Amino acid sequence: MKFGISNNVKSRVVRECTPELFHQAMRSELVAEVCAEIADGLERLRRGELTKEEYDTLKAGLKKRLPIFTPHATFRNGRRLNADAIPSGLSMYDVDHINDPRGYWEQKRQELEARGVMRYVVLAHITPSTEGLRLFFIIPAGMDLAEAQRWMSQQMGDENYDVSVKDYARSSFVVPEGYVLYLDEERLFNEELKIENGELPASTNPPVGTHHGASDDNVHAADTPQADAPRCVPTFKGMPYSQIIQQWFKLAGGEPVQGERNDKLHRLASHLRYIADNDEALLLQVMPRYGLSEEEMKGLIHSACSAKWYSMPKMMQQALENEERRMKNEESLRNEELRMKNEEWPAEDENSSFGGEADILHSSLPKRLPALIKLLVSRTPDVYKPAVAHAVFPSLGAHLHRVRFKYIDNVEHEATLMNVLMAGTGAGKDCISEPINRIMADIRRRDEDNLRREREWKNEVTSKGANKDKRQRPEGLIIQEIDADMTNPAFVMRMAEADGHFLYTKLNEIDQFDALRGSGRGGQQFQIMCLAFDPGNRYGQTRVGVQSVTEKVTIRFNWNAATTIQKGRRYFSKVLTDGPISRINFCTIPEREIGADMPVYGTYDAAFDEELRPYIENLVKAQGLIDCPQAYKLAQKLKEECADFARLSQSRVYENLSFRANVIAWLKACVLFVANGCQWDKTFEDFIRWSLQYDLACKMEFFGSAIEEAQAADGLHNTRGPRNLLELLPDEFTYQQAVLVRQQEGKNAEGTKNMLWQWIHRGYALQLTVDNYKKLKFRKDGNDIDKNR
Repeated sequence: MKFGISNNVKSRVVRECTPELFHQAMRSELVAEVCAEIADGLERLRRGELTKEEYDTLKAGLKKRLPIFTPHATFRNGRRLNADAIPSGLSMYDVDHINDPRGYWEQKRQELEARGVMRYVVLAHITPSTEGLRLFFIIPAGMDLAEAQRWMSQQMGDENYDVSVKDYARSSFVVPEGYVLYLDEERLFNEELKIENGELPASTNPPVGTHHGASDDNVHAADTPQADAPRCVPTFKGMPYSQIIQQWFKLAGGEPVQGERNDKLHRLASHLRYIADNDEALLLQVMPRYGLSEEEMKGLIHSACSAKWYSMPKMMQQALENEERRMKNEESLRNEELRMKNEEWPAEDENSSFGGEADILHSSLPKRLPALIKLLVSRTPDVYKPAVAHAVFPSLGAHLHRVRFKYIDNVEHEATLMNVLMAGTGAGKDCISEPINRIMADIRRRDEDNLRREREWKNEVTSKGANKDKRQRPEGLIIQEIDADMTNPAFVMRMAEADGHFLYTKLNEIDQFDALRGSGRGGQQFQIMCLAFDPGNRYGQTRVGVQSVTEKVTIRFNWNAATTIQKGRRYFSKVLTDGPISRINFCTIPEREIGADMPVYGTYDAAFDEELRPYIENLVKAQGLIDCPQAYKLAQKLKEECADFARLSQSRVYENLSFRANVIAWLKACVLFVANGCQWDKTFEDFIRWSLQYDLACKMEFFGSAIEEAQAADGLHNTRGPRNLLELLPDEFTYQQAVLVRQQEGKNAEGTKNMLWQWIHRGYALQLTVDNYKKLKFRKDGNDIDKNR
C-alpha cells in the first residue's frame, strides 16, 4: 500500500512513506516529546490545573508540531491536494473519547477476529490525546472511502463514527511506537494486497446519518470538503449541508455535549429549515444525530418545522457567509497551486551579463524566493534583506551533522559556510542578529545543558586539593556555539568534543578572530578559515604538559562576522592571494541617502519560530551523503556562466574567485534542498544565481583592484570591477580597438590575441579580415546574430 508522510499538518509537501520513514518518524525524539507533553497536559486537566479550553488549546498547538501520515493516498507532484490524490487502498477509522484505549482494543480485537475482520486491519494505535483509538485498514474491493467507513463502523459496533473522514488528503498524526497496539507491516506496505467483495464478512446495513463530529486527532487538508463524498450530497447553493452545519456549530459554541444534545439539535433544525424549505425529509437526511434514534429525530425535526415562520436567523446567515468565504479561499488556494504548478517561467536572457558588476549590490532580491528565505527576511526592512539572505546560511548549515554533498568535481563537501558583512559605519549591520538568534535557538538550548555539566565538573575539580583524586572531564560535552574570543587550545578542545558537529560563532567585529592566531606564529586564524572550507582537513596542536590540549581534529566551523569596509579591507590586506577571501561569502548594505527614514523591523514572535521549526528539524534529522541532482546541474550551469563572463571581462581575478564562489552557492542550494525536506523548488535556481552574482560583486568591489595589484607585475589594475569588454566595442571593430579597450580596463595588450580567439571559438564574434572583427552577440543595435545560421 502506498501512502504518504509529511513533516507536519501545515506542510503541503508529501512523499511516499517507506517502512524506514515509518519507523524513523515513530522513533523520533520530537514525536516522543510532543506526545509526552500532551499526556502531561491531560493529567493537569484531570488534576484541575488546566481548564478544558486551556487543555484543548495546548493540545492543538502541540499536535501541529507532529509529523503526519496521509493513509488514504499519495499525491502527484508531492502536494497534499485531493485533486492530485493517488488512492492507497487504505482507510483510517477513529474511536474517540474512550478512557482505556488498550482495554477497548483488546475487547474489539477479539470480536473482529471472530468475524474474520482482522485480516483487513494493518495498524491500530492510541491517538496523541491518549483518549482515542485509530485503525488503518484495507478498503474492501468495490467500496469508496465513505462506504468503507460505514462498513467498519458496523464491524466495530460504533454508531457514532466520524462520517467526515472521507477525503483523500486527510491526515493522521504520527505517534510513538509505544502507542502502537497492533501492526502488520508486511500488509501495510504490500502494494498488491487486495481483499475481494466475495470475502467480506457478513454485515447488516450501516447506520444512517450518524455523526460524531470531527475526530480529535484528525486533520482536514485544505481542499474541497466534498471530495470523494457519497453521491448526491445535499447542498444549498453549492455548499454541502454538512459544512454549513459545522460553521453553525462554531458560532453556537461547539458541538452538543452531554445534557444539551436535544436543545442544541432542535435549535439547529429550527435554523436549517430556512434553507431547506421546511422539508422534514431533507432535514432528517442531513441532520447529525449524536445517538438519537430515528423516531426521536423525526419528532425533533417536526417540532422545529411546526414553529411560526420568521426571517432567517442571523446565526444561519453568518454560517452561510462563513462557509461561502471558506470555499472561495480554498478555490483561490487551489488556483494558486495550479498556477504555480503550470506556470511557464521566463527564459533566461542569454545576452545579460553575469555577475561581477556593482549594480547588483544595489538591487533587490529575486521576486520569487525560496520559502525558507522568504520567512527569514519577512521581518527585515527591504534595505537589509540581501544581507540577511546571505548571512543566515552559516547558522543553518551548522545544524547538519556528518551530512555530505558531492560537487561537480566529484569531491565531497560538508556545509562549510562562512559569511562577512562589510558595510559603512551606522549602516545597520546588526540586522542579521535576530534571524540568526532564531535559527540557533535549538542549538543554544542543547549547549546550555552541556555548559552546566562542564561548570559543575570544573567546580568539583577546583574544590579538591592537589593530591586528591579528581573526576575525569565528562564525556559527550558537545557545545557547538563558541565564544568569539576563544583561544586556539580551547577551539581545538571544543572541536574534538563536538563529535562531528559544526562549531559556530558570530563575531561583532572581524578582528575578534585574532584570538585564534596563536602565540607561536601569526596568521593562524586565516589558516583555520581555509581549513574550515576544505574537505578532509586536519588541524590541531601537540603539547608536552599533562594538562595541555593535544588533539588533531577535522575543522567544521561556520561563522558570521561584521565589519566596516575600511577595517575589512585592512584585515585581509596581507592575505589577498592566500585563499581566505575566495572561501568566504561576502555581503554588504547599500549606503542610504542622507536624511532617509529609519528602517522599521517586524516582530519576531512565536508564530515566526513555529514556521521556522520544520525547516530546522529537516536539517537536524538529515544523514549521510545526500544527492541533489538539481543542485548538481545548477552548479555546472553556473560554472559555465562564470567562465563566459570571465572570457568576456578578461578578468583573471574574477575567474579565480568564481571557482570557490560557485562551491559556496552550490552548498547554499544543498542546504535549502535539505531544509525543504529534500524537495527541490523552482525558486532555488534564481535565488542561488543571484546569491553567486552578489558574492562575486562584493569580492570584486572590496578586494578586486587590490588583488589585481598584488598579482600584476606591471601594477596595472582595474578599479571598477570586471566589465564585459565586448560590450565596450562597436558592432564592427579592429584589432587595435580591442587592444585599446583592454588597456583602458587595466589589462595588458599581449592578451588581446588569445581573448579574440576565445570570442570567436565561443561564437561571440566573427573574424572578417586579418585585423577586422564583427560582433555576433552583445551588439549595440540589439540584434544579436545566431552563430548557427
